[in-house]
Amino acid sequence: MTKTDDLQKLLDILPLDIKNVLEQHPQRDSLIEVVMDLGRRPEARFPDRAEYLAESGISHDQIRYSIQRVGHFGGDNRAGLAQTLHRISAIRNRAGDIIGLTCRVGRAVFGTIGMIHDLVETGQSILLLGRPGVGKTTALREIARVLADDLNKRVVIIDTSNEIAGDGDVPHPAIGRARRMQVSRPEFQHQVMIEAVENHMPEVIVIDEIGTELEALAARTIAERGVQLVGTAHGNQIENLIKNPTLSDLVGGIQSVTLGDDEARRRRTQKTVLERKAPPTFEIAVEMLERQRWTIHESVADTVDALLRGRIPNPQVRTVDADGKVTIVRQSPTPLRGVGQDGFGRGYEVGNPRQEEESKLSPTMTVGGWRSTGRMIPLAAVPEPATREQEFERLLDESLARSDRFNSDLAVNAGPNGEDLPLHIYPYGVSRHQLEQAIQVLSLPVVLTKDIDSADAILALRSHVKNQSKLRHVAKARHVPIHTLKSNTIPQIIRTLRRLLDMDEPVVPDERELSLFIQNGSEDELDALEEARLAVEQIVIPKGQPVELLPRSAKVRKMQHELVEHYRLKSDSFGDEPNRRLRIYPA
Repeated sequence: MTKTDDLQKLLDILPLDIKNVLEQHPQRDSLIEVVMDLGRRPEARFPDRAEYLAESGISHDQIRYSIQRVGHFGGDNRAGLAQTLHRISAIRNRAGDIIGLTCRVGRAVFGTIGMIHDLVETGQSILLLGRPGVGKTTALREIARVLADDLNKRVVIIDTSNEIAGDGDVPHPAIGRARRMQVSRPEFQHQVMIEAVENHMPEVIVIDEIGTELEALAARTIAERGVQLVGTAHGNQIENLIKNPTLSDLVGGIQSVTLGDDEARRRRTQKTVLERKAPPTFEIAVEMLERQRWTIHESVADTVDALLRGRIPNPQVRTVDADGKVTIVRQSPTPLRGVGQDGFGRGYEVGNPRQEEESKLSPTMTVGGWRSTGRMIPLAAVPEPATREQEFERLLDESLARSDRFNSDLAVNAGPNGEDLPLHIYPYGVSRHQLEQAIQVLSLPVVLTKDIDSADAILALRSHVKNQSKLRHVAKARHVPIHTLKSNTIPQIIRTLRRLLDMDEPVVPDERELSLFIQNGSEDELDALEEARLAVEQIVIPKGQPVELLPRSAKVRKMQHELVEHYRLKSDSFGDEPNRRLRIYPA
């Protein structure tokens, strides 16, 4: 990791006595900023401490001396030095006179994004979060250079305060081939963002400090046009953005939803809950805890959904040492506070690592990127959290082991309503073949029984239950609950079985589930289902756009309809045979 700065140019604008002290200071290379306030002693700040530079306070003449050597102060009270990355911020009195200066040292640090180089290559939008001074702008500048020079992308930087590419008309070399658009006034930043997309055909937009609702809306507009976004926002964690009504749209927006009685009972929450309103503008979020320690949320949507449901996210934590060796740890989070009545997760902190994978990553960057050259070691050795199906399997095995010790044939694990597992279900009017297939493929702890007396629940078609008063009478007499489904389709069966077992539905269906929709396993069926799956997961859900599929036979179209229903989306068949085809609509 190499650093370049023009520290002498910043020192040259300081009063002579302060300049002389800093030029001889042993820690001048790690200087962060110099603070000069009228009537107070000047102060130099370093990463680990701060110290005074003079015995007397700053005078009006010293303030004027520095102002005369600085460029124009903009509407955000910031100024810069031409061809440098330094930033000088002013403090004014009520009359508008400058009575204080913060002279921040700007450095171009090459190799600073070694921890997330693989994420930058994916083409997904990335949001950087962190407290002031943790290095967000430095990382943003380096990401822009890597995307432009190493990955050969058309990059446009929206440089509101000239902090990313420096002051002056010629941008600093630290941004490489990336182009820079300056903003005349901070309140026009959102307009320049849209202008960049419409006029300059970028593949990537880099934006620092998204802070207003208009800028958040502009960011969503850009992302929906297929442009990769890399930006920073105010807040230390994703939870801060969720609670911020101005910026919550960056992570999908939050809305209050009233659940039905059955759904509220299944979730074990009250009827009014918070849910994510739309797909996040940024797919990946990076919480910069320290300069060498970052938390990575690979799916912002999953993290936000988990927090809103009162669950604890399971992010990666990546650290890098002085030799450029990156350590990737999948951590078990520890709750900080309880879950509120609205189901909102109130925060988390990193706990003990479950398992870690260390990979020696060279800070050197090549045009092809680390993944393509094989220098990025994947996270194959880091186990993903167990799914609910795997957890049920584990509990079931433990139950059977305990029952063997007591010479009992019954499992002692409790189901969602206190039943023993496996759950005994009496099917009525529901395809037994499809039920058995779903139970076997998804490895569910369910046993189908032909004896209603030994059943824990009855699974029946809704139309059959309405016409069978005898079934309702028998079920009531034996205290066996009846669960209904609308139709004999795979999505309905899978959904009902999960509800019976109190299992959450996955955001993306398991590959095993997709195999349930195949009837004969012909190549035409496989191609049709794969086409529908890709359309839903890559266009309809993330972009909110309808998609038309290729013409298929009536039998294959029915399978595609069922698959679309599994994603809780709507679809219609239109056109005349043999060109009749499916159209899938967003939710």
